[in-house]
Amino acid sequence: MALLEVKNLGISFGGLRAVDDFNLTIEQGELYGLIGPNGAGKTTIFNLLTGVYKPTDGYIMLDGENITGKKTIEINRHGVARTFQNIRLFNELTVLDNVKAGLHNHHPYSTLTGILRLPKYYRVEKEMNERAMELLKVFGLEQEADYKASNLPYGQQRKLEIARALATDPKLLLLDEPAAGMNPNETQELMKTIRFVRDEFHMTILLIEHDMKLVSGICERLTVLNFGQVLAEGETTEVLNDPKVIAAYLGE
Repeated sequence: MALLEVKNLGISFGGLRAVDDFNLTIEQGELYGLIGPNGAGKTTIFNLLTGVYKPTDGYIMLDGENITGKKTIEINRHGVARTFQNIRLFNELTVLDNVKAGLHNHHPYSTLTGILRLPKYYRVEKEMNERAMELLKVFGLEQEADYKASNLPYGQQRKLEIARALATDPKLLLLDEPAAGMNPNETQELMKTIRFVRDEFHMTILLIEHDMKLVSGICERLTVLNFGQVLAEGETTEVLNDPKVIAAYLGE
């Protein structure tokens, strides 16, 4: 059984068909790419997968469970986490507290416990601090744990956003153009990080990206979108050499 199965997914905004009859199957542990020109519908699909939008048609199955149309927080609890093209961190919180924010789904305590500082509060806080530091060490950010998130360099902010997403213990990690705004050295470092996350955490990753070197270097399979419809899909090398893809996207 595939980890993610999307069938006949579609959404309309007024009279505009933004995504039409979209199908996607991703196996456990796969690193899959979703590419296409601006306006092709890539981020709209991410928004459908994460409950930001409700689909007009079709359904989404995650690990055998139907998550179609569920709220974002419910989908996250089912095991889907994401990052954003424009980094979304809690800028006034520390690096450590940003990661801890992702841990609260799995380390809950009541408001009363927090206010009264009952024993469970200290136990849970200790567990979250330890787990957050483990994740920061994975990304080489443990020395910056007490920094404000806004004070990190751009590349480290990207890593922090991925670390926070992993703190929710997802089955599927969605990365929305993680290399946006990065220089070539940062992009190379990011490629290593994404591979490491997949291998170390046995993570399934769906990646939106414009950087073709990154896509061809790490993705095993690809889907190419154009105007909300699938233009090509399959093994990365075959897709990138497809004349339709070259004409519609790579040859722009």
